[in-house]
Amino acid sequence: MSTQRTAPRDDTLWRRVVRELADDLAVDAQDRDRAGAAPSDEVERLQEAGLPAFLTASDPASGGGGHGADLRTACSAVRELSAADGSVGELLAHHYALSWTSRFLDGPPGRRAAEAFPRLDARTAAEGWLLAGATEPPPPSDAGPGLTLTRADRGGWLLDGRRAFDSAVTVADRLVVTARPAGTGDLLVVLVDPAHPGVSVRAAADRVGQRLTGAGTVVFEHVPVPRARVLGTLPADEHAVAPFTALAPLVLRLLLVHVALGIAEGALAEARDVNRADAPADPGDDPYLLLSYGELATAAHTAAAVAERATDALTRGLRTGWTLGVEERADLAVLVAAAETVTGREAVRLTTRILELVEDAPPLAPGTGGGPGFDRFWRNARALTARARPSHRLRDIGDHYLNGSHARLARSA
Repeated sequence: MSTQRTAPRDDTLWRRVVRELADDLAVDAQDRDRAGAAPSDEVERLQEAGLPAFLTASDPASGGGGHGADLRTACSAVRELSAADGSVGELLAHHYALSWTSRFLDGPPGRRAAEAFPRLDARTAAEGWLLAGATEPPPPSDAGPGLTLTRADRGGWLLDGRRAFDSAVTVADRLVVTARPAGTGDLLVVLVDPAHPGVSVRAAADRVGQRLTGAGTVVFEHVPVPRARVLGTLPADEHAVAPFTALAPLVLRLLLVHVALGIAEGALAEARDVNRADAPADPGDDPYLLLSYGELATAAHTAAAVAERATDALTRGLRTGWTLGVEERADLAVLVAAAETVTGREAVRLTTRILELVEDAPPLAPGTGGGPGFDRFWRNARALTARARPSHRLRDIGDHYLNGSHARLARSA
C-alpha cells in the first residue's frame, strides 16, 4: 500500500500545495526527462502532497481522506502540474479518471450489487493507491485480441492477454482494465493487483515525449479476478450505455486537454523568462519579439477559454447524474471535442514557435539550455496530441452542427 498525506480540505491550502509541488517539479524537470526513469520519485511526491485522493469525498466508514474536489478543480491542478512537467500531469489525469470508474458503472442509487467491490474512489483514497489502466476498449489499430476472461473453476474469472497503456503501469498500485468474457460482446471492467505473479509489465522504451508517465505493456496470464473485483459492465451496444456512464471517456479526454494546455502555458512562461534574462535592460526593444509573444499569448488565452467552457459544462453534467439525457451528453461531447482540437493544435504550434524564440538565448542558469531544454515541451505536446485524431473530431462536430447527429459522438475515440 502506498503512503500518502491526507489531501488538504481548505481550497486556499490545496492551491498552495499544488503550486509548491509544481515549483518543485519544475526545478529538475529537464534532468528527469533526460534520464527517462520510471516515475517512482514523481509518484512519491504526488502521494506526499495528497493529490491522488483529491477527487474523493471524505468517507469515515472507509477510512478515506479525500478532498472531495469537483472536476473543475481537478483540471486546474492537472493543468498547473503539467506546466511544470507534462508527464506528471498526464499520470495524474489518468488516475483521476480511473478513480471515478465506480461512479459511472454503479447505476442509479439502489441498483448496486451487494457483492460488488466498495466504491473505487473511496477505497483508492483509503489505501493510497495510484491507478493505471483504461476503461475503454483498445483502438482497432492495436494488434491482438486484447484482454479476455474465462470462467474459473471456483467462481470468478481468469484474465489473459496483453495491452499497452499510456500511463503509470510501471508504478501503479492497482490496474483498472476492460476484458471480454468468452462468447459475449460486452466488456467487464475489473480491478487487478499488478503484484500478482501472473502480471508482468514491460516499460515503453524510446518515447519521443511524455517519457515519465510510466507507460508500458502489461501481460496477464491466468490472473484470478474474483466476482467482487468486477467493477461493472460496458454493453457492446453503444446505444445501451447510459448517457451518464458515457461521460467517463469525456472526463479523461478533458483532463488530457488540460495537460496539453498546461504544457503550452509552461513553455510560454519559461520562454518569457529566458527572453527577459537575455535583455534585462529593455526586453521590449524588439518589435518582432513583442509581436511573437502577443500572438502566442493570444493563442494560449483562446485555447484556455475553449477548454474552460468545456470544463464548466462537463462539471455541471456530472452533477446532473443519472438523469442526464442523450442530447445533453452529445452537447458535452461537442464541447470536449472542440477543446481537444483547439488545444492540441495550439499546444504543438506554440511549443514549436517557442523553440525558435529561445534558440539563441543564453541559459537562465548553468546546465539549463534555451533550445536544448525547451525541446521537451514540444516533444511532450507532440506525443500527447498525436494520439488524438483532429479530423475525426471536426467531422463529428460538423455532423452534429449540420445534421443534429450524435451517433459518432457516442464513441470515445
